[in-house]
Amino acid sequence: MIAIHRSMSKIMIVVGALAPMMCAAGQARGGETVFVMSNNAERNQVIAFERLDDGSFAERHRYDTEGRGSGGVNDPLESQGSLTLSTDHSLLFAANAGSGDITVFRVDGDGLQFAGIQPSGGSEPVSIAQWQDRVYVLNSGGAGSVVGFGLDRNGELRTIANSTAFLSANATGGASISISPNGQALAVVERIANNIDTFNINADGTLGPIVVNPSPGAGAFSARFAPDGALLVSETGPAGAANGSAISSYKVLADGTLSAISQSVPTDGSANCWNAISPDGTRVYASNAGSSSIAGFTIGTGGTLSPLAGTIVGSNPAGSTNLDIAISGDGQFLFSLNGETGTVGVFTINPDGSLTELQQAPGLPKAAGFNGIAAL
Repeated sequence: MIAIHRSMSKIMIVVGALAPMMCAAGQARGGETVFVMSNNAERNQVIAFERLDDGSFAERHRYDTEGRGSGGVNDPLESQGSLTLSTDHSLLFAANAGSGDITVFRVDGDGLQFAGIQPSGGSEPVSIAQWQDRVYVLNSGGAGSVVGFGLDRNGELRTIANSTAFLSANATGGASISISPNGQALAVVERIANNIDTFNINADGTLGPIVVNPSPGAGAFSARFAPDGALLVSETGPAGAANGSAISSYKVLADGTLSAISQSVPTDGSANCWNAISPDGTRVYASNAGSSSIAGFTIGTGGTLSPLAGTIVGSNPAGSTNLDIAISGDGQFLFSLNGETGTVGVFTINPDGSLTELQQAPGLPKAAGFNGIAAL
């Protein structure tokens, strides 16, 4: 059974299968929240952190997903979206890659409530996307597939008949899934194949034929739709290139093909695998894991990307390996999951888009397989 904790107003959540730790001293103030997944192979958990009166973040609660992760050391899932909030922030979805299922939690003013667990319909689920009453799961294992689910108000999932669609080939490294703002298109990145796949979403929730778009930029890893419909793609860059990472934006045409808007804009760092878009859709931040830095860009009319002053707008301590990033729902904070140091980097977002480090929230084990982040 999962323990349901009811002593918090808002939470900062980190998913991980770890032994319970002591809660940090201080009084909770019910501030912004963030979610990160540890992917432990024995016991996947959600670890809740909360903002205290002094403005710092500290662990407050842990919740079992009742599933298992894949285990690993550093970035074992190589994906974005393994932990995902619903668009209205009422539900939290966690991918249990080891047990092949999806856990749903209800998010309310009292904490998290376990809503259920559902087989993912494939092998090794690594990324989840939600739009209204539909959820789509990317399974990276085996043939690689996308499976659709209906979603009710209580957070229960039901498989949509005939909704399974396969990727371009076996072992192509499915790494991210995202749904367009109008709910009509779905995008998947095949990391190993360097493809950006699109699917039309039919009225009944099934998917149209796959459209395979070879990525013009090297090392495509994660694609996320911005509120204006532009598809933003993080690129690790050519193998061996120093600070060769980039970010691109595309328009998804009616036939599923991509039209480049801004192509391979440098992030001035290495291993950019993840990006986070501000709630108002005006900025995107890119996580350079190899250089422990965060790059910032404005999103202009039509999805044009322009670097913020200096491009690098924030940095974690050297060697942090900031695997993934998320922005709070009010747009005031950016959080980074620092896999090698076992911390969550907390940054305030300044009016000009630059970042000011507030804290390196401690308490997570180093290089323990954490993956995935999402913020309330």
